[in-house]
Formats: sequence, C-alpha cells, structure tokens
Amino acid sequence: MKNVFIFLFCFFFLFSCENEGELTRKSLESTTISSAAILKYSGEFSSTSGITVSGFAKIYLENNEYKLKLEDFTVSDGPDLKVYLSKENTPINFVNLENFKGNGNTLYTIPSSVNVSEYQYVLIHCQQYNHLFAIAPLTSI
Repeated sequence: MKNVFIFLFCFFFLFSCENEGELTRKSLESTTISSAAILKYSGEFSSTSGITVSGFAKIYLENNEYKLKLEDFTVSDGPDLKVYLSKENTPINFVNLENFKGNGNTLYTIPSSVNVSEYQYVLIHCQQYNHLFAIAPLTSI
C-alpha cells in the first residue's frame, strides 16, 4: 500500500502541470519588433534561490501597443511558468501576460487596459507551485 501511495504521489507531482490554463492559452506571436518601435522600459533578470536565469526584459511601444520582449533570455526549466507584469517584486499585484513561451527571444502583448507606467517588474513565476523564478526591475528609458 505504501508503494502505491508513493507511486501516485510521484505521478501527480510529475504530470500535474502538463495542462495549460484556459485564461493564459494564446497563439505564438512573432519575436520581432519593428524599427519604428520605441524602447520605453528595460531591466535585467535576476534569479531566486536555486534558479538559473539570464537575459533582459524590454517594453516597447509599437503602433500604440505595448509589447514585452524577453531578450537573450534563459531560465531553469519549471512547470506552469507564467510571465507577469507586476507592481511589486513578488507576485501580489500583477497582470498575467501569458504562459512562458520558452528561452531565447519571445514577445508578449500587454493588454491595452494596463497602465504600463504603474508596473515596475517583470516576473517569471510558477503558478502551480507558487514559486518565483526570476525578477527584472524595469527602468524608464
């Protein structure tokens, strides 16, 4: 009986984060910013304990739309990672932009209802286990 319990626990732990949430499922977008886009905010990522991260968060204004670009970005693998635009350096007061698309250069559209100037951080967060992976404090350009 003990072996069955251990097996079920391990199975749940390994496969519980496989499904994507309905609220954050979106199609992949281009990773390019037009030459007319204006860089408004930028920040370098730092990691939380036990996580490896590098790269930059950059927010551009392009055609009256704000876009977040993760540039030269790498982070340790984790389940259910989300990209947050946050008012604090913890996931307390944030906007969930989308599921994390992967390492490299990725682009996320910021909803037009968001006042970007009120948000000072980009966070990479594991929603399933409520674990913060990376923080990029933003500075105005």
